Amino acid sequence: MADLVERLTWGLVPAVPVPFRGGEIDAAAQRRYAGWMAAQPVAGVAVWAHTGRGPHLSAEQRRLVLETWREALPDRPIVAGARDITMAIEARRGKADALLAFPERQDPVSHHRRLSRELPVIAFYLYEAAGGVAYDDATLDAILDLPGVVGIKVATLDSVMTCQRIAAVLARHPGKLLITGEDRFLGYSIMLGARAALVGMGAALPDLQADLLRAAASADWARFVALSAACDRFAQATFIAPMEGYVRRMLWAAAADGGLPADACDDPWGPELPAAERAVVEQAVRDARAARG
Repeated sequence: MADLVERLTWGLVPAVPVPFRGGEIDAAAQRRYAGWMAAQPVAGVAVWAHTGRGPHLSAEQRRLVLETWREALPDRPIVAGARDITMAIEARRGKADALLAFPERQDPVSHHRRLSRELPVIAFYLYEAAGGVAYDDATLDAILDLPGVVGIKVATLDSVMTCQRIAAVLARHPGKLLITGEDRFLGYSIMLGARAALVGMGAALPDLQADLLRAAASADWARFVALSAACDRFAQATFIAPMEGYVRRMLWAAAADGGLPADACDDPWGPELPAAERAVVEQAVRDARAARG
């Protein structure tokens, strides 16, 4: 547990999407993307998360995804999303290092306890419109008290007040890791106490976001402010309504950044988006690269 926390601290863990062509995974594009990401300064990756459409994938598709990433990142942590014990067992057998526990309405504390019997668990506070559950403070305390829970990923989307509340709860649990999933205010969430990032935005421009975390770790605040502004501009082009479209937008961004073929960017479960949106996303990637130099 302590080793996992140390490996994740001040690290970026992209929640990676899955490249589809129509309704089928493009396995070659998946391997190319994993190889590209392995060359980036990431602490690890998260598969089967909301961005990776884990609950929608078949068991065989999940196996292919995890196998590909495990091969590409043999020495870095892989976090696997788990909605139930079946997915947790699949993750353990596929040699994942930790689980990201999808939110649970019925007895969430027992849910996290069951999952932690398979692998260390990262709790997940997800905004309700995306299927999340508004855990109260008592529930958060009980989850974080579990010895098998290493910390919590917070993705409130636009509720700064909720993120502040959860950061205050986390402060009562020394040794547990606050992990930001706040794509729309990444820099500020780090200022609130996040010491790692597990974000869908990391699917593209991962070096930019990893640099942001390193700047915070080294107290290089001038660089931190500049990088935070660049990340915010990129998020403003990708994490917009309709929100479920962000998965397709991140696939487009990954392709524009060189990680994926341009025609392996389908998302079978997301809304259709106009071609004009893709041009905006691609320009946002170019702008971010130009700003970083």
